[in-house]
Amino acid sequence: MRAFRFLLPVALGAISALGFPPWNALPATLIAFAVWLHLIHEAPTLRRVLGIGWLFGVGHFCVANAWIQQPFEYQDAMPHWLGYGAVLALSLYLAIYPMLAAGLAWRLASPAAKGDSAPTADAAFVLVAGAGWTIAEYLRGTILSGYPWDPLSLVLIPHDLAQPAWLIGTYALSGLVVVASGALMLLVRGRWKLAVIGAAMFAALTLASTDRCRIATCVPQPPARQMLRVVQPNLPEEERPTEAYAENNFRALARLSRRTDASGPPRLLFWPEGAIRFPLEDGYPAYVYMDMGSATMARIRMGALLGDNDAILTGAQTLKFNASEDVTAATNSIVLAGPDARLHGRYDKAHLVPFGEYLPMRPLLERLGLSRLVPGDVDFIPGPGPRTMAVPGFGKVGMLICYEVIFSGATVDPADRPDFLFNPSNDAWFGDLGPPAHLAQAQLRAIEEGLPVIRSTPTGISAIIAADGRIIDSIALHKTGAIEAPIPPRFAPTAFSRLGNWMVGLVSALLLLTAIAIRRRAR
Repeated sequence: MRAFRFLLPVALGAISALGFPPWNALPATLIAFAVWLHLIHEAPTLRRVLGIGWLFGVGHFCVANAWIQQPFEYQDAMPHWLGYGAVLALSLYLAIYPMLAAGLAWRLASPAAKGDSAPTADAAFVLVAGAGWTIAEYLRGTILSGYPWDPLSLVLIPHDLAQPAWLIGTYALSGLVVVASGALMLLVRGRWKLAVIGAAMFAALTLASTDRCRIATCVPQPPARQMLRVVQPNLPEEERPTEAYAENNFRALARLSRRTDASGPPRLLFWPEGAIRFPLEDGYPAYVYMDMGSATMARIRMGALLGDNDAILTGAQTLKFNASEDVTAATNSIVLAGPDARLHGRYDKAHLVPFGEYLPMRPLLERLGLSRLVPGDVDFIPGPGPRTMAVPGFGKVGMLICYEVIFSGATVDPADRPDFLFNPSNDAWFGDLGPPAHLAQAQLRAIEEGLPVIRSTPTGISAIIAADGRIIDSIALHKTGAIEAPIPPRFAPTAFSRLGNWMVGLVSALLLLTAIAIRRRAR
């Protein structure tokens, strides 16, 4: 019996993660959360509740983050089996947040804590659980640089149910998923009236948000004279450390980027994160250019692919040197290149990946034998945060490199709202499990901000995403190709883009106040 009490929350957590892409089993998520809420509701002590919440979180995040093992297969600095330990270690930490949500729900609204067995007390418990999850998930996305991968609302994306995110944002929508699961719990407990009311409110919010042009102002683009072209070269990650990779990758990009119609409309090309392995900036020490000529020659090769009004936005790296001309740091960047063989803008990634782009607590962890997963001993340094780059002839583009796109409320420069977002990434590190979830999170950002999102990755999934989260076109995982489309229309600033994650507090407060009102009315 003791073992069952231990294993049941873990199993429920693992099942609950099956709603995330690529599995997309939404009913499994809702049922698992409903049973979990029942366990919390019936628990006799706070200590038991905290255990149930933490064990549930361990199972949930071990499945949701299984892709983290994959990067360990592409490096030889550490044993590959260490990837499984990394998944477990991260899950042991992340499980604190479901534990916090469970503790709040039990302490503030459970019958055992409050001594209230009225029928409406169950509904109040569900609302408080939704508020608790909203707050906990927001904290998970911000504390210790934040790790908001796979927010619970992501389970709605494959079923086109995530439109309310443009009103309330990702984290508050996650809380409403918990409330929807709670409606299932109420139904099983015989509180069918309360369950029907809760389900009807969630359905009404979703339906009201579906046709956003009736609520929000659509901003149409001018007639299509400019085209966006997304390129996916599909070079395997195993080739990255080899000397031939840089040249082979450029040639693959070039084959997919050359003009076939000299009289065609202007094109803005999108290349993946780290697509260019040659130095593109002048002014580096001479030894940096020894094997590839000069930065000018690299830019000339890129410019030769372009028409007079074309441009390329590509992932690249830049280097920093000390007085002795030794490399001291690097940036993970996006650069804008034109047909004149010049660079016309640069964005440096601000939210860097621990162990991928820098080694935290380097003096200590190096002594323990740990290193970065990406080859190289030089750490990347962060840029200043979300920025917008003006691209002549194509409008203003917001920049988000790789997993910067998963940070709700931190993706757009509010002082210079772009026309669309560019999200180059290298999802080859994520195996087959990570890319579908990464794409879905980019869709959530499109819905939240009311902006199209353009994704280019080396091996997939590359996509052009409309401002309402729909995928206009895409290139499948492990496929070589390119897609082309006019610039998708954007929406006027959404409610979430104006208020940001203040919505976490507003929606949580609304749920808590409603729970208080229900309890007082019952008394």
